[in-house]
Amino acid sequence: MTHRVVLVGAGGAFGRRLAARLASWPDVELVLAGRRPEPLQALRAALMASGASAPISVAQLDRDQPTGLAALAPWAVVDLAGPFQGAGYGLARSTLQAGGHYLDIADGRAFVAGFAAALDETARRTGRLAATGASSTPALTAAVVEHLTQGWRRIDRIEAAISPGARAFHGPSVIRAALSWAGQPVRVFIGGGWRSRAGGGLVRRRDMPGLGRRWLSLADTPDLDLIPARFPVTDEALFLAGAELGIESLTFSLLGWLVRLRLLRSLSALAPTLAWLAARMAVFGSDRGGMSVTVEGIGRDGGRARARWSLWTDAGIGTNVPILPAAAILHGLATGALAEAGARPAASLVSLEAILAQAEGLAISTRTDRGAPGDRALARRLLGEAFDAMPAAVRAVHGLASHGRFRGRGRARGDGGLPALVRWGLGMPGPGLHPDLEVEIAADARGETWTRHFGRMSFRSHLRDRKPVGRFAETVGPLAFVFDAEPDAKGFRWRFVEWRLGPVPLPRPLAPRIHARSFARDGVYRFSVVVAHPWMGILLAYAGRLEL
Repeated sequence: MTHRVVLVGAGGAFGRRLAARLASWPDVELVLAGRRPEPLQALRAALMASGASAPISVAQLDRDQPTGLAALAPWAVVDLAGPFQGAGYGLARSTLQAGGHYLDIADGRAFVAGFAAALDETARRTGRLAATGASSTPALTAAVVEHLTQGWRRIDRIEAAISPGARAFHGPSVIRAALSWAGQPVRVFIGGGWRSRAGGGLVRRRDMPGLGRRWLSLADTPDLDLIPARFPVTDEALFLAGAELGIESLTFSLLGWLVRLRLLRSLSALAPTLAWLAARMAVFGSDRGGMSVTVEGIGRDGGRARARWSLWTDAGIGTNVPILPAAAILHGLATGALAEAGARPAASLVSLEAILAQAEGLAISTRTDRGAPGDRALARRLLGEAFDAMPAAVRAVHGLASHGRFRGRGRARGDGGLPALVRWGLGMPGPGLHPDLEVEIAADARGETWTRHFGRMSFRSHLRDRKPVGRFAETVGPLAFVFDAEPDAKGFRWRFVEWRLGPVPLPRPLAPRIHARSFARDGVYRFSVVVAHPWMGILLAYAGRLEL
């Protein structure tokens, strides 16, 4: 059976991405639809030149007055045009009346909230599915939360965040959508109840794996309604968004005060000007974006649980992410795996696994971090269930809840001159074989103190966990080195994030290069550490084993 899919707004950034995805599907006939046929003809030519296997045609169609839709006899229609703030349901209703399934990538909160009531009766009568928000928000967000909290006894807090690259989104329609709620009252579940907060408020800086630190603020998206409705959150459910460039995110929040102080009714009129400025600023950023979802609560074992799922993309790939849920739903309908009729939000309609299956072949990376904040052992607080799956030797050394002492041997190397002076001042070992290594670990609820004895030399450091999930700091004197614990089958790596002098962040370009790993081989606990500085050379490099 051939499935005719009509993509409305196919000439836009998201439309082009979904068209390229569907063009290689078997049993699909693709119709590129929009107001202006010329860009669609160019897109069709590009898809055919790249080896598209699906038949592709072009149709002129006005999203707001879709009078010619029935003549296209669609199996499914996907609305990728937007904006959805203030939009009606005419296209969705016309699609159902024409006998087709309907999807959109709506991020308008009011549009999504009224969708089911407006269309469910028609969708059920025609036996078709109408799904709204089949995009990063809210479909992907909900799928991630479901994946992270499976089997949990309680969910206290959910925070979703999205941050596109500076070169990815600076069109007037995208910026106009954000400006429509900047400074406006936004209803949000926070502090255990529904309250009003200003759009663009709740400004926070978050570390996003693969991207670094980015400024974020409250965004008025459908997730703010759908996540608390789908998951029994006790404390808060937030959706934050922000540009890659901090100056843009902070300017957006500051402009919101013009509305909050009632100096302006809305910032939407500034969209063309701000889009022009964003386009000029894009050269200072990248085309790398991503998202993260963090949840906290009570896990399946009854202990405190914390988990974070992250996604990031290579340059030029970010605009693929919002169309993945729509592609997953179309695939489910085409294969019969999804046979639901009626109108509903796309949240929890397809699984995270099904969504990510549509990312095959794309430079999209994901990562899941799980922790157990209430556990006395530092490594388990950082890694949660991933730590329990590690080799016994790693668990024996890093799973202490009180005190432990281990003997072993190691070999060290390092450059002379200033690096040798640094090692001597900190009590680090000099180059050579050290057969009399002894490691003493004192653990408590705050963290761990490690004292390494290399003969007459002793080197002490303190390890403490930090937010977000999987992050910890090793303090040596006044310096703190912050790492992400990244688990693998043999143990975990210490991925360097930043360094600080007391509470003061220090410049990353001046930091030493640190590569550290704790792992097991042949049932024996092993370690490997290299600390080098681009100006001074190798400060310290040592590797060895501990006897259990």
